Amino acid sequence: MMLDVTRKPRPVPTGVSQPYWDGLREHKLLMQRCADCQQLQFYPRSGCRHCGGTHLSWEQMSGSGHLYSYTVIHRPPFKAFAADVPYVYAVIELDEGPRVIATIETDDHDSLAVDAPAEAIFDDGDDGITLLRFRLQ
Repeated sequence: MMLDVTRKPRPVPTGVSQPYWDGLREHKLLMQRCADCQQLQFYPRSGCRHCGGTHLSWEQMSGSGHLYSYTVIHRPPFKAFAADVPYVYAVIELDEGPRVIATIETDDHDSLAVDAPAEAIFDDGDDGITLLRFRLQ
């Protein structure tokens, strides 16, 4: 199957990740917590990445964190992203600890600074998929 470079790829929720995507659709950031070791984890998976436990539950995060690292993308990876460049691709460390990768909504790339506070925003797609993004506070 060839990649259609004229369309942005969209996530395909799985049985394991469906609660995460359902949470985003409701504008809630959910992450898994292991009942065995109490650690949070991201991305969703069927076992704990810390202890291997399988007693996982979903917990709502605050959506607040800070900019851990970032890069400004100036060259689109393919045609569907051409209108978006330049855009910021970032690692956000949530106040609860896990790190997530997302884009940052900003046109002011000069204002970006590691450790800047950030908050989650939710990008509702017309296909029922909501993407996690961030803005600096």
